[in-house]
Amino acid sequence: MLKEIIIAIQAYFKAHQFIKQHRLWKWILIPGILYTLLFMISMYYFGETCNHFIEWLSLQTGLKTWLDRMNSGFLGFLFTLGSLMLWVVMMLLYFSLFKYFFLLVGSPIFAFLSEKTEAIIEGKAYPFSLVQLLKDIARGCRIAARNSLWQTVYSLSILLISVIPLVGWLTPVFAMLIECYYYGFSMLDYSMERNKKTTAESIFYIGSHKGLAIGNGLVFYLMHFVPIVGWILAPAYAVVAATLSLIAIKENQAAITNTEILHA
Repeated sequence: MLKEIIIAIQAYFKAHQFIKQHRLWKWILIPGILYTLLFMISMYYFGETCNHFIEWLSLQTGLKTWLDRMNSGFLGFLFTLGSLMLWVVMMLLYFSLFKYFFLLVGSPIFAFLSEKTEAIIEGKAYPFSLVQLLKDIARGCRIAARNSLWQTVYSLSILLISVIPLVGWLTPVFAMLIECYYYGFSMLDYSMERNKKTTAESIFYIGSHKGLAIGNGLVFYLMHFVPIVGWILAPAYAVVAATLSLIAIKENQAAITNTEILHA
């Protein structure tokens, strides 16, 4: 798995060179700018909603009244820290759902970009087909919905485990790996669809190469630490990198097969 994670991470650097060489910037910037605008606006308003919800919750439970009556700076600090942690958790949960929403919105562009990447590398044209494009979009939506559902199930399970001493300390790592896996899964599936893999075959194949999905999703999340530029580049770079990483795996497998034949 570690080798596949490294391949997926390296694919982002290859994606950058590939995009520059073949001048694909318009297909990067169009979805990227849309993603950034939706990301900034929705995160701002959801953040405000979280603030109002936490304030409402503290009033309804009587916690704020009790703290005012106690007049303790230490208790006030703990309440502020707890409110901040709750706000962060709610924002992370929203971001987790937001990225799937954008996968639905950006599915036509992502499907086209993945197809164009493979067409350039393999030197063969994929003639435009509206029917095929609609199929790609429909499948992308189904995969996004499926991944969102399973990720929510696993996240709730992890939330329950988090209350267990010692073991609970590792839950943030598990939660991040699951987040990365399911986002990377969605990126890799565009290539699976184009290669005529059924949904079941795609699930099995990507499940056998979890490192590719985790590595792809990991870099996608890390790019969000670079404001604006990282937000613009992250979605489309993830698509191109996912396509390149699958091609790299195929080439490695072909090389191993040829070596085995030579030594047979």
